[in-house]
Amino acid sequence: MTRATILIPARWGSTRFPGKPLHLLAGKPLIQHVWERCCRVPGVDRIIVATDDTRILEAAFDFGAEVALTSVKHPSGTDRLAEVARNLPRSSLILNAQGDEPFLDPRLASRVIEALRTDPSAQMATAACPLAPNDLENPNCVKVVTSLAGHALYFSRCPIPFDRDGDARPKRFRHLGLYAYRRDFLLDLVTNRPSPLEKSEKLEQLRALEHGAKIRVVLAKAAGPGIDTPADARAAEILLRRARK
Repeated sequence: MTRATILIPARWGSTRFPGKPLHLLAGKPLIQHVWERCCRVPGVDRIIVATDDTRILEAAFDFGAEVALTSVKHPSGTDRLAEVARNLPRSSLILNAQGDEPFLDPRLASRVIEALRTDPSAQMATAACPLAPNDLENPNCVKVVTSLAGHALYFSRCPIPFDRDGDARPKRFRHLGLYAYRRDFLLDLVTNRPSPLEKSEKLEQLRALEHGAKIRVVLAKAAGPGIDTPADARAAEILLRRARK
């Protein structure tokens, strides 16, 4: 089987939530919840927390994670992944598990990895779920349109596809921030400068599309709540404590 590694990028300097990876949820750092979910993903050889901060590094070591200390100068999480992936020549597939997703579905992560194992035409794989009607106009909720074969055609913060006559009722999907890359493609991707569509939408995955890559989209039933703000963390705390009862 093709070897796969999960990388969990985690940085201290979040604009909206500094120190987010170490925020305690139900008695554990946020990053530990993500790591524990990743440990339940089948078919994975290694799980590595990739961070630019020694405080996160020490906390991850304390709960038993493998950690890679990366440069503080990376402009994006993808660049951080690539730095670590360069030292993983035996891992052909790299899964990017966001460090602020404490409700990551291990089965979905496995399906995203498996999508690259079974689709030799794709250089990347990601996930999407049905879009809630009230998120259609929300620019913070990224939408994705796919081909009939299940590859991404476009990602946008705008409400796509547009139903001109109001009677087509197209299926609309919300993009979920879970990515699998072929390692060689990831290392090549970060050598390219941000592309015009990427700069316009502020969506890194558009760089891959603009350079002609195929991105397989795996469909999920729903999105788990992520942590972007302290308010999100408070809501997640309630959910985690309820799950323990």
